[in-house]
Amino acid sequence: MLEVVRTALRNPLELWGVPSYTKPHILTRFLNERTLIANDPGLIRHVLVDNAKNYRMATIRQLILRPILRDGLLTAEGDVWKRSRKAMAPVFTPRHINGFAASMLSTSEAFCARYAGDGETHEISQDMTELTYEILAETLFSREVAGASEDFAGDVNRLLDTMGRIDPLDLIKAPQWVPRPFRLRGYRVLEKFRQLVRDTIDQRRAKIQQAPDAVPEDFLTLLLRAEGGSEGLGGLSPQEIEDNIITFIGAGHETTARALGWALFCLANAPNEREIVEAEIDALLSGKRVPPPQDWLSLLPKTRAVFEEAMRLYPPAPSINRAAIEEDRYGDVVIPKGITVLVMPWTLHRHRALWDEPDAFIPSRFWPENRDTIDRFQYLPFGAGPRICIGANFALQEAVIALGVLLHRYRFDMAEGAANPWPVQKLTTQPEGGIHMTVTRRRHNNKKSSLSPA
Repeated sequence: MLEVVRTALRNPLELWGVPSYTKPHILTRFLNERTLIANDPGLIRHVLVDNAKNYRMATIRQLILRPILRDGLLTAEGDVWKRSRKAMAPVFTPRHINGFAASMLSTSEAFCARYAGDGETHEISQDMTELTYEILAETLFSREVAGASEDFAGDVNRLLDTMGRIDPLDLIKAPQWVPRPFRLRGYRVLEKFRQLVRDTIDQRRAKIQQAPDAVPEDFLTLLLRAEGGSEGLGGLSPQEIEDNIITFIGAGHETTARALGWALFCLANAPNEREIVEAEIDALLSGKRVPPPQDWLSLLPKTRAVFEEAMRLYPPAPSINRAAIEEDRYGDVVIPKGITVLVMPWTLHRHRALWDEPDAFIPSRFWPENRDTIDRFQYLPFGAGPRICIGANFALQEAVIALGVLLHRYRFDMAEGAANPWPVQKLTTQPEGGIHMTVTRRRHNNKKSSLSPA
């Protein structure tokens, strides 16, 4: 038992043995807590969609996430969650997301300027953290983030290394007010993030008062306009606004960043697949008339498939945790009241009964002609049901545009002597020690020409 606890504290991904990758469900007990591990797509649909009202957030998940996100969209429940979801929904409509595409493209192109492209080595997971933060700041906050740290990627890593790990007191479900020794070093970084958010909110509020016609209609403005007594469910409190901004700055971009880093890593280890996606990107972007970036997601299906396959192998959110409010049943499976239900994309996406060659990187699984063979509930990078990730389409568009720009200009290879990174769960699936890659300008592309439509 002591070794199990050590593994849970070090890297929960290492807890799961062969049955987790072969059986449709497992009833087990961990630290005297009853747990149902669900791998059957029908059972998963039952818990997350068909009878979602009977399942709340699991206690241990909340003990880990709430100190960071408080009442942000990922951790809020009940009316607070409903208010937040309603307030954010207008930002993530297809019309708004398409409107972000040009900024995603220009930000990705500007980011490329940091690469000389002469074979120098970069830590790619950190680079992708910085790129996705810059896209987030540009699209959702109109670049009006107060006092953003130059070492943003380092701050995110320090936050997740400390606050994002399970603490021994979480395992015994100690109350939240009991200090977690493993997280003490993280509170300073967390407060730094929260101060940045408070300053950003104050800066925007002042602009709304002083020059309302010059205020951008972005995520931040829409949240502030939802403050107070809006119709229906009521407005967001100032604290809820802060929590939701923290959620999107700290967690919303982090998942996309990790998936981009893993996608580049997978392509570096699969040169044939890389040639396929490079050819698709070059065919679209090398002509005299480059299609507008909002069309790239549909015009680059094999590039999208690379990103989706990377999320299958290295799901950004490797576990979904629920607890049964009342006893439930799915077929012959009895789900007792209070039991924790684990839906783990990490094991689900590599399950032997659901995938051919589950540990292999095969993007063609997600080519348009093959997608119908994948059950909706065997692939859950963005979750499912009422709490499905509100930014899923934003993330897919962002990823395809970023990969299009990066792979059109450069080739990414593993640095000489660099070990393949070991995946570690720290809220997201992170590469232990980073992903060290060489960046070389592709021969066809010796000029830093713009891809933005004229």
